[in-house]
Amino acid sequence: MEFLKDHSIQNELLLIFISVILGLLIGAEREYRNKSAGLRTFILICFGSSLFTILSIKIGVDDPDRIAANIITGIGFLGAGVIFKGDNKIDGITTATTIWATASIGMAVGSGYVYLALMGTFLVLLILSSLNHFEKFIDREHKIREYKIAVVNYHDVPYCEELFRKHRLKYAISKQQYTQGNLATSWIITGKNINHEALMKSLMEDERIIAYQF
Repeated sequence: MEFLKDHSIQNELLLIFISVILGLLIGAEREYRNKSAGLRTFILICFGSSLFTILSIKIGVDDPDRIAANIITGIGFLGAGVIFKGDNKIDGITTATTIWATASIGMAVGSGYVYLALMGTFLVLLILSSLNHFEKFIDREHKIREYKIAVVNYHDVPYCEELFRKHRLKYAISKQQYTQGNLATSWIITGKNINHEALMKSLMEDERIIAYQF
């Protein structure tokens, strides 16, 4: 019986070690991209999820999923902490979902399904790294930006629309603000990235445009 107990402890220590390695792999990718949650965070998430799952199986004999079920709730609060509003979009969504996925990998390790955890880690790294090139391709062909362009009067607004059409960009007015003789209009502009670059050059050289930002 003592041999079986020692053998069980060795297996559990091995599972915890595996969870640390898998968390390190995912955390290294996030650290490399300088995200809000990095190396240590993902190691601890994967390790903690694995350990809680092992404890859930060992302690909750009659109800083994009692502790493990609460991991998902805790990870939800942790993921919400890395989501914040940027200038034009919500940032941190990918990091939050990666935290959620890493917790599931830790739970898989803690349950003894190491092959599932290895496959999950591979897929997470594939999605975060390889699909980044595909994302850049989409962004290059279909770029959406919010421009704030200041002109002298309202009659220059149609002139801005003419500039957008000239550079083959779709546009829509988001909001307008009039301050001390200047009219600032926010535009949602959609089109190829190369057309956006050409538009910015035109805006900088145009005397009728007082200021712009995006």
